[in-house]
Amino acid sequence: MAKFRAERDSMGEMQVPENALYGASTARAVENFPISDLRFSRRFIAAMGLIKWAAADVNHSLALLDAKKKELIQQAAGEVMEGKLDDQFIVDIFQTGSGTSTNMNANEVIASRANEIATGKRGGKEPVHPNDHVNMQQSSNDSIPTAMHVSAAVAVKDSLIPAIEHLQTALEGKAKQFADVVKIGRTHLQDATPVLLGQELSGYATQMWHSKVRAANVIIALLELPLGGTAVGTGINSHPDFAKRAIAKIAEKTGIRFEEAANHFEAQAAKDGIVQASGYLKTIAVSLTKIANDIRWLASGPRCGIGELNIPATQPGSSIMPGKVNPVMSEMVLQVAAQVIGNDATITWSAAMGSTFELNVMMPVMAYNLLQSIELLSKAARVFADRCIGGLEANVARCEGLVEQSLAMCTSLAPIVGYDKAAEIAKESLKSGKTVRQVAKERKLLSEAELEKALDPKRMTSPQADMVGSGGG
Repeated sequence: MAKFRAERDSMGEMQVPENALYGASTARAVENFPISDLRFSRRFIAAMGLIKWAAADVNHSLALLDAKKKELIQQAAGEVMEGKLDDQFIVDIFQTGSGTSTNMNANEVIASRANEIATGKRGGKEPVHPNDHVNMQQSSNDSIPTAMHVSAAVAVKDSLIPAIEHLQTALEGKAKQFADVVKIGRTHLQDATPVLLGQELSGYATQMWHSKVRAANVIIALLELPLGGTAVGTGINSHPDFAKRAIAKIAEKTGIRFEEAANHFEAQAAKDGIVQASGYLKTIAVSLTKIANDIRWLASGPRCGIGELNIPATQPGSSIMPGKVNPVMSEMVLQVAAQVIGNDATITWSAAMGSTFELNVMMPVMAYNLLQSIELLSKAARVFADRCIGGLEANVARCEGLVEQSLAMCTSLAPIVGYDKAAEIAKESLKSGKTVRQVAKERKLLSEAELEKALDPKRMTSPQADMVGSGGG
């Protein structure tokens, strides 16, 4: 039979599992919000532990917390940072909009663990009190948004940027490998002038370079921390030096140059920085969508599609069609991108509708979605690089054959014979089924040497001084 102990908060007594580190406020929140199976992520919990660790350090330096309590809080907060107490963070994401329940969850777990270290007994409020000591000089209203910024910035620094760099490197490698493979370009889903497969892939690599810059901008959008504003931004119940000192500790621990918010009323009442950060993530998702979508189309077939690329066979593609290979890695990326774009919509709506007067009251769902987007993009980019891009192969014969069949080959004839005559060649080629080269030869508008030079696909993939004329759409 399960055993319980009695814990109290300002509303009265609650029964808490005997082995639990959390207390009455957390137990009350669990009863109030049985909504989903969604919980705050490892990174967010670690950020909460870091905030409590830094606060204890500064509170001691300001002579507000004795050395013993500081050591106990920091030891317990350190265990939270390391993930040793994750099973004690049990409050649903869909809770009080300020995240007060999760802040109290952290306060109670840290206090309870500190008291266990000091006395051998879990729970209670002696010698460390969850509100008076762990939460000293803080409010849920400034600590939760601070954890949002810290956790997301650390996740981008440690996971997303390295993953994007990994994918960029893989794409650059393939761009070099396919530097001499001529293929047909496509605009409006129709044949266009030739392009090098390496050039096409270089565009994808550059998208990832820009994505890396955008990821760095996510961190910049999150550098200002609301810590120190306490309840409504005025800093009531906090020392004038607390925020600056605590944030300096957080910056030192994370290696990110966090700073105190220039205006605490903006930092707590609005969540514009979170919206901006999510917007960058959405843009990265759009870039990944373009790359993944192109690759699955270029690899379509293998015999009845475009078939210019061969993708790695990672798993059987069908339960009924033997030998089928599907672009599953591209499909994974497309689904991740859809989730990130949906997360951005939720974050945008939460910032717009939840920011009323002095506080946003939809922060937990914003934090969850932001961190999920970072995690999904990080994992998707790395897996896509390893299990798709790294194994791409060019179908050279297919690429060259489609180029020769393309009506767009007549584009290079336009500067020489004029647009109208070149258009006539294209129309006759389409009608007769002959190639542009064959029709041009029959019309004898150019000498054999001139025609070979004009219809050299490789020359069409870069500017040429002797090929100057109109472009097309």
